[in-house]
Amino acid sequence: MTRQPSFYIPHGGGPCFFMEDPAGTWTGMERFLRGLPSLLPEAPKAILIVSGHWETEGFAFTAASKPPLVFDYYGFPPHTYELTYPAPGDPALADRAAALLRDAGIEAGLDAERGLDHGVFVPLKVAFPDADVPVVEMSLDRQLDPGLAWRVGRALRPLRDEGVLILGAGMSFHNMRAYRTSGAAEPSVAFDDWLRDVIGGDPSRRAAELAGWVNAPAARFAHPREEHLLPLMVAAGASDGAGSAVYGEMVMGSMISAFRFD
Repeated sequence: MTRQPSFYIPHGGGPCFFMEDPAGTWTGMERFLRGLPSLLPEAPKAILIVSGHWETEGFAFTAASKPPLVFDYYGFPPHTYELTYPAPGDPALADRAAALLRDAGIEAGLDAERGLDHGVFVPLKVAFPDADVPVVEMSLDRQLDPGLAWRVGRALRPLRDEGVLILGAGMSFHNMRAYRTSGAAEPSVAFDDWLRDVIGGDPSRRAAELAGWVNAPAARFAHPREEHLLPLMVAAGASDGAGSAVYGEMVMGSMISAFRFD
């Protein structure tokens, strides 16, 4: 099979793409997600996606053949809790991914009960609306170690040659208190510029630079807690090739971007 790229994508805010949006806040992000399949060399055999909304001791993979949905957002309209996304799971992929991590000396296991949270099913419902591509979700280790997340991506690299699309789902700026405030634009752009420089730069330096992300301009303003950034480390670790920004715009007064790794 043709090698699949890996991506770090924004998942939006709650079920944002499935609500009225008169201001067009989410229009550009939705357009990017809808176009994601067109950026692939061929349709993926399966999707392995890591979400910033699931943390475990070690790493875990959903292993249900028919994963349910986890509606882990609050205060939204009733119809958003009736959304469906009946994509099949892929227990064999979950088992192989966990084995790859264990072979690399990284703790990993399977969870046959866990469903897909909104960091997964919301963007995938936009990007792959037919729900015909098997999906496995991976958790983050509670240590939130960026170097470890990158090592996980490195361990998962062989899957890309097996037709598996590796996605990190988060938000490149995730300061909930700063969204829609006048003071967010400048620091969010400063952090985004740093991300673009690192990801578009020398791949051999990428791991060390991402591991030291807290030293970037406005780093802790952009991510008071890094769970929505670490999926980027996994996607980056899954590639030693070129990286580039494939989406970027001001959303809720803050710069949000997505990145591709070849």
